[in-house]
Amino acid sequence: MRVVFMGTPEAAVPSLERLVTDGHDVVAVYTQPDRTAGRGRSLVLSPVKQAAERLGLPVTQPESLKNARDVEQLADLKPDVIVICAYGQILPQSVLDIPPYQCINIHFSLLPRHRGASPVVAAILAGDEFSGVSVQLVRKKLDTGPILTVGAVPIASHDTTGSLTEKLGVVGAGLLLEAMNVWLRHEIAPRPQDESRATYFSQIKKEEGEIDWTLPAEEIGRKVRAYYPWPGCFTKWRGKNLRIVRASVLPEESSHEAGSVIKLLERETTVGIVTGQGVLTVLSLQLEGKRVMTASEFLRGQRDFIGSVLPG
Repeated sequence: MRVVFMGTPEAAVPSLERLVTDGHDVVAVYTQPDRTAGRGRSLVLSPVKQAAERLGLPVTQPESLKNARDVEQLADLKPDVIVICAYGQILPQSVLDIPPYQCINIHFSLLPRHRGASPVVAAILAGDEFSGVSVQLVRKKLDTGPILTVGAVPIASHDTTGSLTEKLGVVGAGLLLEAMNVWLRHEIAPRPQDESRATYFSQIKKEEGEIDWTLPAEEIGRKVRAYYPWPGCFTKWRGKNLRIVRASVLPEESSHEAGSVIKLLERETTVGIVTGQGVLTVLSLQLEGKRVMTASEFLRGQRDFIGSVLPG
């Protein structure tokens, strides 16, 4: 079987690697164009491109697959199936119509819950006990295609979007191969999704990471985990962004106003921030222009942090 693989981030790499190690003929790898990043504006290759080059696979990086010439180039590869994992583009119907065994997508949620661009973020924000992977056939409307198989993954209390996505990437690779093998042998009937249970979560924006201290500590704590590594949860202190990197939640109440930074005794950290309900215990944080520090390290250089009131 001739396979075209489409993916971009690190979480897609295990699926690409499994396709190769299981003997599938990966005739091309599609990934997002190289981007410049960092202070030096150096060119950054996607993790999938780096993996493809290591595996000796040809790489294609169109800006968009809406161009007729790019679609024709893809059709010329004569793929039997196209496998997609976090590619970063919505495919037009002209692409979906190319492979006889259709396009198979690896989506990091238990569909139909958390359709859309940020399903892992959505699961943590919602306080879900489980996330998971759905291997589905692709339809024009985003994440609505019938499902070949699903696998649930528990969300640990310390899981961030980064750590949970890494787990889902590994699970997804195994599920993909299981589903693909029976699908290509015509031994599985795709299951339609229950539209009455569908939820959507769109692409997150950087400004959503700003903390509103009047919210309950439990909700802020979930945001800290959900928005790590991007866009991060942040507040303002001395006119600079102060990023809360790791935190835990104390249910106890305080008489101080929301946003007040208080000292906590006999705990892993000595810093707490009063919220609308409960206290957020800060474990590590990062002031704009500085490295990530533990709360105790930060206090040694910023002793007047205790007693300040953070905005929001």
